Amino acid sequence: MVLKTLRRSKKKLLALDNVIGVGVGYKEVSNRRTDDVAVLVFVREKKARRDLEKDQVVPRKIGSVATDVIEIGEVRFLQRTEKARPAQPGMSIGHYAVSAGTFGAVVKDKHTKEVLILSNNHVLANATSGSDGRAKIGDPVFQPGPYDGGSKEDVIGYLERFTPVVPMVTEAECPVAAAATVAANAAVRIIRPGYRVRLEKETRRENLVDAAVARPVRPNLIRPEILELGEVKGTAKAELGMVVRKSGRTTGVTEGIVKALHVNLKVNMGNDVYAMFDDQVITSMDSAGGDSGSLVLDKNNQAVGLLFAGSDRFTVFNHLDHVMNALNIEF
Repeated sequence: MVLKTLRRSKKKLLALDNVIGVGVGYKEVSNRRTDDVAVLVFVREKKARRDLEKDQVVPRKIGSVATDVIEIGEVRFLQRTEKARPAQPGMSIGHYAVSAGTFGAVVKDKHTKEVLILSNNHVLANATSGSDGRAKIGDPVFQPGPYDGGSKEDVIGYLERFTPVVPMVTEAECPVAAAATVAANAAVRIIRPGYRVRLEKETRRENLVDAAVARPVRPNLIRPEILELGEVKGTAKAELGMVVRKSGRTTGVTEGIVKALHVNLKVNMGNDVYAMFDDQVITSMDSAGGDSGSLVLDKNNQAVGLLFAGSDRFTVFNHLDHVMNALNIEF
């Protein structure tokens, strides 16, 4: 009966100025659900009956069926680069000092079960090695990211922890190197003012993941469903030939095939600074700058990895089990 009533009355209801939608659902009284199924009328702004023209009032009943007026606001397509509360994975996010990346997933701390935001170190922690001063625990994270207009008014969380990303070559910091650098620069200033000498060392460090988590200001500021892909349904291991997909800030939803496993790869972190990554996965899935941090899923919506890098032809992601172990998280 309720559905028939809705079909009969929807044209008239939708013609009201403030009404933007109608449907069927349980009636609520004082924010508590009742057992009565009603015609739900969604309005931009809920107003007192006395403030409405007579012909703009939603009737309390249509025949014998009750109505329930619900304020929904303006409904629009969700933009990946706009501020959203609650924010969803697939949207723009970033440490206050970076441009923007992708909110990858909602995860939980393995021990406390606290809800956390997952993305890359270079998205949430400014590509820090942990000793370079690029980021620290507690730094603010914006949604959207700074490149997309995010500012201190858009803080969605704070950096909780990260796995350091160590470049292949770093500036030497030991006392002997420091003394040698001072002496060398003193000599260089005499011959070539404005030049300086920098001593570097090879780290020989291989990175497994580029990953970090942030603690949301409040859990209700985020929701777990990935934009355009939906709920994550567990985890799986990436395999050769597997069809994978992601939902990213820049290119949206894209799909590809796993082309290579057990990959060792030199990744340009910017300004020709390289980091070596071990046991990575290469896929034909399209991506672009700003997609970093996207969760990679199989065709069953099981999470298999965390996207962190790519070229014009291929996309690279970390195995999800490495990410979960490194950060002590779970789905």
